Amino acid sequence: MIPFNKPFVSGQELFNLKSVVVQGNKFCGDGSFTKKCHTLLEEQTGALKALLTTSCTHALEMSALLIGIEPGDEVIMPSFTFVSSANAFVLRGAKIVFVDIRPDTMNINEKLIEAAITSKTKAIVPVHYAGVGCDMDVIMDLAIKYDLFVIEDAAQCVGAKWKGKPLGTIGHFGTLSFHETKNLHCGEGGALLINDEKFLERSEVIREKGTNRSKFLRGQVDKYSWMDIGSSYLPSELNAAFLVPQLEQLETITSHRLGLWNAYFNNLSFLEKNGNLELPRALKKFEHNGHIFYIKCNNGETRDELIKYLKQHDIQSVFHYVPLHSASAGMIFGEFNGKDVFTTIESERLIRLPMFYDLNIDQVQNICSKIHDFYEN
Repeated sequence: MIPFNKPFVSGQELFNLKSVVVQGNKFCGDGSFTKKCHTLLEEQTGALKALLTTSCTHALEMSALLIGIEPGDEVIMPSFTFVSSANAFVLRGAKIVFVDIRPDTMNINEKLIEAAITSKTKAIVPVHYAGVGCDMDVIMDLAIKYDLFVIEDAAQCVGAKWKGKPLGTIGHFGTLSFHETKNLHCGEGGALLINDEKFLERSEVIREKGTNRSKFLRGQVDKYSWMDIGSSYLPSELNAAFLVPQLEQLETITSHRLGLWNAYFNNLSFLEKNGNLELPRALKKFEHNGHIFYIKCNNGETRDELIKYLKQHDIQSVFHYVPLHSASAGMIFGEFNGKDVFTTIESERLIRLPMFYDLNIDQVQNICSKIHDFYEN
């Protein structure tokens, strides 16, 4: 069986984990490995501050707290995304306003955002699907025009850029995921990137249960106390120890995945020319990271048949998000602005093919061969 995903392991993780256990004096968060992760992320992204979190979900929740989301506020985002994108703001009482996507990138259609803005709008949450950037130029112009916050859901974007700038560093905040399905991982983990200096100090307080413990650990105060709202958002030192060697190999991992991505694209181009399917079109300004390789069948029925056919040949392929606005909770906590022209129909014909670091070119060619066979038959 060729699985859909196999988490990457560099070989250094076990040594780092053993180091934490042997030293035995720092298992909770913000030890030396956590600090190393922060340094690496800040160097790699250029963010003013990077803070490890227990998940990308919690990084999004932190951003909602930092911008002061309250009941009655509205937050604009695509419906084609993971539930965490919405939940983080619903938890603070916000109403989610869903906007249709672009079929070429599966990202929010930046041309439709302005029509969804009202006097209650507090933030825009662009979700960069498959490591391909949303049109951040348009989104940031709207944010300035209407005095809105921008939180980039960059869960899939470590190593990806928009016009040369790392995704997650263009808006006020960026959120990253280090879940085991991502290019880099620590099992479960995430990070908040802070790009506006006025949030630097408060982000540490919220992450530390609303206390100034970070200042205490740096020797800036003689004792720490409760300063603000917050929660326990920092991961253990074990997670950070696992993540360090992965961050150190970011360029190698990204380069290898892009090679696999290009192999898929080249091997399946013939089927696209024949009109059997559509391939992802990552334009030059979309400096993606090879996180996902997907194809679009001509309809949902063909997609389901192809998934079944590949499974019969020991290849695991999967569909992706069911649009949030069609879910029962989405109907309660949000509404779709305008027409759903592409969100549902595009999501129903998308298949993700196996993509992970240990996948090799021969396996990619085998998968593509089976897809060719499916359409020939």
